[in-house]
Amino acid sequence: MLTKTLPFNKQQIEEIIKKYPTPFHIYDEKAIKDNARRLIKAFSWSSGFKEYFAVKANPNPYIVKLLSSMGFGADCSSLPELIIAEKAGISGDNIILTSNNTPAEEFIYAKKLGAILNLDDITHIDYVDKHAGLPEIISFRYNPGPLKGGNAIIGIPEEAKYGLTRDQLFEAYKTVKDRGVKRFGLHAMIASNELNADYFVDTAEILLELISEINKSLHIDFEFVNLGGGFGIPYRPGDKSLDLEYISSKIKEVYDKTVLSCGLKLVKIFMESGRLITGPYGYLVTKAIHKKEIYKDYIGVDSCMADLMRPALYGAYHHITILGKENEKPVKKYDITGSLCENNDKFAIDRMLPKIDIGDILVIHDTGAHGYAMGFNYNGKLKSAELLLKEDGTVKQIRRAETIDDYLATIDFSGL
Repeated sequence: MLTKTLPFNKQQIEEIIKKYPTPFHIYDEKAIKDNARRLIKAFSWSSGFKEYFAVKANPNPYIVKLLSSMGFGADCSSLPELIIAEKAGISGDNIILTSNNTPAEEFIYAKKLGAILNLDDITHIDYVDKHAGLPEIISFRYNPGPLKGGNAIIGIPEEAKYGLTRDQLFEAYKTVKDRGVKRFGLHAMIASNELNADYFVDTAEILLELISEINKSLHIDFEFVNLGGGFGIPYRPGDKSLDLEYISSKIKEVYDKTVLSCGLKLVKIFMESGRLITGPYGYLVTKAIHKKEIYKDYIGVDSCMADLMRPALYGAYHHITILGKENEKPVKKYDITGSLCENNDKFAIDRMLPKIDIGDILVIHDTGAHGYAMGFNYNGKLKSAELLLKEDGTVKQIRRAETIDDYLATIDFSGL
């Protein structure tokens, strides 16, 4: 049974707050690095294995650079994310642009960086060729349709906007081969926040069997198979963490059966995990500023869904710790709410917690991925700071909090 712990205590956070007022996200550098090492070790059997961190999960160049120092690449989905990767010192094959209704300028910039293009549709071949010219290496995203079930976040593959059909893949690879593309990859991303370990083994089997068939049909040697991301994390204390070692051993069995025994050229295994890498090692620190007792009991905090959208968007659970009251029993049922003009601006609903007093510091767990990244400015709310808890115990601000001047900076007031 997983228990939720913190890499800091109340006294440490109170010291941090003196310099960096709440709310803020804080990330645990040591835990992120240890987790990265675990993933690399689990897949050490695969020559050329590479994790391309999904920048969308935590688009901070300090985090991206930290992971680059561990040997990770960057999976990008926009021009700003490409620039973040570039600022972090990443280029060439260490970047993948996973396209999705992508504008021309993003393909052009990705090609300038030497990034791998992972195309989402067969029509993107002509689009890229027209605007940027086809690169030496191309990957396509596969949508298996009824062959594979999805999950609640991405949806079932047949209803999802992503990827090429099986028949389109054969046509697409033939087309780019005929146009001079020399290096090839295959990608799929079918689920999100999935905790069933066998799901990822099944995905690997589908992809590896598919490249074997394409190889036989088109005489194409694949350089890599990108298993995507979607690896879930245990948001609830009772959830079980994914067994990466089990997943790896089962994928190796599939690899040996579909690649080695069929005489295919060695294929590299790639991934594009985001949540798995940083999700459990980020925390939103906020303070109780109001208490309201009407039909229900509410605690109002100084953050809102602009700082963490997942509970409002997905009904997602995020564990909450009241600093200094970790060992107290949950005796009161609360809704923990922000100040947006939206009733779903709640971090927790009917959550049993220790008695909360005004001024108490609340820590919302597992915000290291898709936390700050999904922020917005509705109601004129300003995004919080991001801090990095270094291995030596010091704290570095890696993104300052937004100001009112930031919020107003894009408005042209001259015509008023």
